[in-house]
Amino acid sequence: MPMRVPVSAWLAACVLALSACSAPGGVRDAVILADDPAPRLSDYGLFSDVSAREPSEGVVPYDLVNALFSDHAAKHRAVYVPKGKTAAYQETGVMDFPVGSVLIKTFAFAPDMREPAKDERYVETRLLIRKDDGWVAYPYVWNAEGTEAVYSPVGDKQVIKTISPDGEALTINYAVPNRNQCKECHSLGDDFVPIGPTARNLNHVGPQGVAQLADWEARGILTGLPADAPAAPSIKSDAPIEDRARAWLDINCAHCHRAGGGASNSGLFLAWNETNPTGWGVHKRPTAAGRGSGDNLFVIEPGHPDESILLHRMESVEPGVAMPELGRSLIDPVGIALVRDWIASMPPIEP
Repeated sequence: MPMRVPVSAWLAACVLALSACSAPGGVRDAVILADDPAPRLSDYGLFSDVSAREPSEGVVPYDLVNALFSDHAAKHRAVYVPKGKTAAYQETGVMDFPVGSVLIKTFAFAPDMREPAKDERYVETRLLIRKDDGWVAYPYVWNAEGTEAVYSPVGDKQVIKTISPDGEALTINYAVPNRNQCKECHSLGDDFVPIGPTARNLNHVGPQGVAQLADWEARGILTGLPADAPAAPSIKSDAPIEDRARAWLDINCAHCHRAGGGASNSGLFLAWNETNPTGWGVHKRPTAAGRGSGDNLFVIEPGHPDESILLHRMESVEPGVAMPELGRSLIDPVGIALVRDWIASMPPIEP
């Protein structure tokens, strides 16, 4: 039996769509701050073209030093801060964005991810919007033609066939998260918060070809930038292996494994600013044993990666064992090799 849509909700969607169609070009702040999500991505005016390749005035592309692994997807990020407003610099957490700001992230695949820009196809675009009462997440799924993305609060599932960056043929069961799943990764205490745009992950030369944080300050969308903002090392750099491994854990795991995060009860804290090695899991027993432990005794057994629960869960795709729990159906070979080498480099602890 088909589900009936309340007349009031249908009328509201029609009015919003009509107002978007009749609105002048450029970002539509009224649509961004409306009580309900717009039916289509294009309704917001964040891009000047239907394929969302050209950002509108005031929408600034950015990227991160390191990105969370999402089944090899390419990610295109952009930020919008309303004219006349600015984000406030934060040393450790996400920048304090003003009401009306939008963080835009589009996930894309190419037939061959060794050439990710060739014949690239957008799959989903996620909007994080700062409303008066906090952040909200709106997922949009692209049509096959690449001409529009529509709001999909229930998420979506797609089969992606591609070649991995290592040249391996892949069939990916790609999942667009629903709005409730978004909360699992973006919760901090009782609040819904962004994950990526921290000083340490923004502080590098971005897609504009200039120092990203300084560029934001020059554009007037960031205030309070110090001269010594922290910077995470790229996992592909020649920085010490501990720094690179912890940078991978920071972006892939610390949104849950931090104080106030969804996995804070584990006692495993993987954020970049955690200074206690036991907090990282070094010779730490898990708070609860089970399938996830793989019969291993410690989260990280120094000198013995194959006896470490952390690596066991990173190498699994089995529900209930795999970590992170959401956002991937494949293992990350780069992250696994990095963390394996890091654990192997630690001096063993004698029994």
